[in-house]
Amino acid sequence: VQLQASGGGLVQAGGSLRLSCTASGRTFSRYRMGWFRQTPGKERLFVARISTNGGTIVYANSVEGRFTISRDNAKNTVYLQMNSLKPEDTAVYYCAADPLQNQGYIYWGQGTQVTVSS
Repeated sequence: VQLQASGGGLVQAGGSLRLSCTASGRTFSRYRMGWFRQTPGKERLFVARISTNGGTIVYANSVEGRFTISRDNAKNTVYLQMNSLKPEDTAVYYCAADPLQNQGYIYWGQGTQVTVSS
């Protein structure tokens, strides 16, 4: 599985961005999908995840109420709508796929930079 993330950019505080992550192959609907973010010198942190059919969604406390994760299995794509962005949201954002085989997230996208200016 190859994951291609896009949609990052530079935005002012309070603005919005929508990230997309498109997967190759025909098994996308079997994967739990997640978004993570990382800043230089820090560990990669969980942002949000969505179950295979979208019925279960979990957010990190830091983004709850501002970010929305969704997926379109027909398009092999997972989205992260980010609203009310803050400078502390600045990071490289990664999408990841968990095939639910007790191995966790084993497929990762290349990352997309999000920069929020104050």
